[in-house]
Amino acid sequence: MNIVIATIKSWNIKQAELLKNKYRDIHKFTIITNREELTTEYLEEFQPDYIFFPHWSYIIPAEIYDRFPCVVFHMTDLPFGRGGSPLQNLIVRGIKDTKISAIRVTEGIDAGPVYWKEPLSLDGSAEEIFERAAGIIFQVMIPKIMEEKPVPVPQSGEVVAFKRRKPEESEIGTEFSPEQVYDYIRMLDAEGYPKAFLDYGAYRLEFTGAVKDGDEVRAEVVFRRKDHE
Repeated sequence: MNIVIATIKSWNIKQAELLKNKYRDIHKFTIITNREELTTEYLEEFQPDYIFFPHWSYIIPAEIYDRFPCVVFHMTDLPFGRGGSPLQNLIVRGIKDTKISAIRVTEGIDAGPVYWKEPLSLDGSAEEIFERAAGIIFQVMIPKIMEEKPVPVPQSGEVVAFKRRKPEESEIGTEFSPEQVYDYIRMLDAEGYPKAFLDYGAYRLEFTGAVKDGDEVRAEVVFRRKDHE
């Protein structure tokens, strides 16, 4: 079986290499970490049985998903939570547990039929959650799909759409409860995400490493002059 894994995050790249090594005598893998490498010409030559997209932030062209089975992994129990920033949108809603949905890519955003779902805890920082999700995707979901070749089934239930969050929405509100402050910091505490912040005079205060202790929240803070941004 020929397998392509297209991903851009360090935790997924690490897991992809482990998976490739595990199946090196059984399947042929290629790992793509740059969207310029994901071309129809290369794929026609490689002839993948599946292309897996764990945490791929780019639009997948129709000429690719119409030609090859493309599987994305979305951090909601679809059709609830279609759209952008699923982790952050779940946490701001106070949701503690979710599911990772493996779906076939179609024209609609996160609207494709479902191969598999696995539960996921939303405890901890965003990076901890993403690393936990990567373990489930690469150690459980991708092997199951490769080995069992399930037929994806259409999504059922009420569609709830999420909007992609903007960097300015990362500001901690002065009216926030300690729980909300903690959630805002942790849900943005990961590689490549705009950090939770407060503006104070000439400075922007960016927060990471949140710990909640009763009504207190402790975190690391970086002061950045706003005129240097």
